[in-house]
Amino acid sequence: MIIGIHSVAAFKPHKTGVEKYAKRLVENMAMLPEAKEHRFILYTNKQNQSTATERIKNQDLPENFYLKILKFPFLWTQIRLAAHFIFKKPDAFFVPAHVLPIISHPKNSTVMIHDIAFELFPEAYPLFHRKYLRFTTKYALKHAEKIIVPSESTKQDILRFYKWVDEKKIFVVYHGMEYKLLDLKFSEAPLNFPYFLYIGRLEFKKNILGILRAFDLFKAQYKSTHKLVLAGGLGFGGEKIKEMAAKHRFKNDIILTGFISEEKKENLFVSADIFLFPSLYEGFGFPILEAQAFGVPVITSCISSMPEVSGEGAILVNPHKPEEIKDAIIRILIDESLRKNLIVKGRENLKIFSWQNCARETLRIITD
Repeated sequence: MIIGIHSVAAFKPHKTGVEKYAKRLVENMAMLPEAKEHRFILYTNKQNQSTATERIKNQDLPENFYLKILKFPFLWTQIRLAAHFIFKKPDAFFVPAHVLPIISHPKNSTVMIHDIAFELFPEAYPLFHRKYLRFTTKYALKHAEKIIVPSESTKQDILRFYKWVDEKKIFVVYHGMEYKLLDLKFSEAPLNFPYFLYIGRLEFKKNILGILRAFDLFKAQYKSTHKLVLAGGLGFGGEKIKEMAAKHRFKNDIILTGFISEEKKENLFVSADIFLFPSLYEGFGFPILEAQAFGVPVITSCISSMPEVSGEGAILVNPHKPEEIKDAIIRILIDESLRKNLIVKGRENLKIFSWQNCARETLRIITD
């Protein structure tokens, strides 16, 4: 079977969650013994070429994986890729990020939908972007033969907002998590003070305001030298978050790092005492698994996909109640056995999330 994969995201040099997913999926699918039975075509745009593209051209992937560069400056999926499919379609087609070509696509198409945050938090998206996401998601749900989602929670969200979708065409496939904690070498020294950590975009739906309120309650009640490190770029509501942090009565103990590199992220995880992730919505929640991989106790939300992803390796709180977040912080600080148990359970939880399993199950769905 000839399998086409929309690979623009996989080759972007700066990767967020979707791009990391696409790259890991391609890499791990290439290592599957059953993948040798098929021929893979990785469609990408030269404008998004990166070192990852060069590695593939230098045959880091098996001989049955081919790179197809289709040059076009804009609307690449809907114009250039669609035009290519008019004349030459693969037997099956996989899209790792919800946008299916409208004019022409293979009948046997499988689409990954990571979340539908634009439906739950429409105010966080500009009008045109929201309408685009809604249209392309609906189109994929209607016209793709199969849909993959990263959590049961996301599946239920889709069925709630789009009641006409056939549940049988939606498959849950967990993302993977890879981590290596041995021989980590950093160019920067770790922070030399105790701190709680949040990593991710600074935006309303991540509940950064709730974290700031919980930190205020904690510092007022519990005499501690802990600081709060908020690491990530600004998203919707980011300016208000910065303003609240600047006016916070414990503002000298709050650090906003801005966007951070992978190395800096690992550096922050290694020395953090607690990872705070009481988000209001997640399609999956990679940072939870990253914290568990680095042996950091996790406090996360009791809603959306977070209980599903964190397993028993986290304290679950109501994200709308800063008091609960504060109480969870204090529990971890004063109860060493609880802290150790969360770390152990977190490491055990990671065994569920394997990129090899993700790639294998995705390939099975594509080829069925």
